[in-house]
Amino acid sequence: QVQLVESGGGSVQAGGSLRLSCAASGYTDSLNYMAWFRQPPGKEREGVATIYLGKSNTYYADSVEGRFTISKDSAKNTMYLQMNSLKPEDTAMYYCAARGRGGQIRVGRKLAADEYDYWGQGTQVTVSS
Repeated sequence: QVQLVESGGGSVQAGGSLRLSCAASGYTDSLNYMAWFRQPPGKEREGVATIYLGKSNTYYADSVEGRFTISKDSAKNTMYLQMNSLKPEDTAMYYCAARGRGGQIRVGRKLAADEYDYWGQGTQVTVSS
């Protein structure tokens, strides 16, 4: 089993920045992808960014490309999401996810929630205009 704990959420004005962290514990050697998802109020959960832990390849949703950066610190078993130029539409609960079943995720499925096996409890990000 793997446990994921997010931190770093908060309230910020539009144009500001936040950095989210996701600390993984447990059987982390089994993981090959980690990702960030978000769920805006009253909307479906959506994928934001993913990182392949083996080579640090990254993939982003169009809505955040160029503003958000996903990264990892393998020594700390921690993943990050640096969020810059935040917009009110970025307001959401942000979730960390990890894949432990092995195998590669096809390009069109990298931000599909059912490709991931473990989930954190979420951290709230609120961006005011």
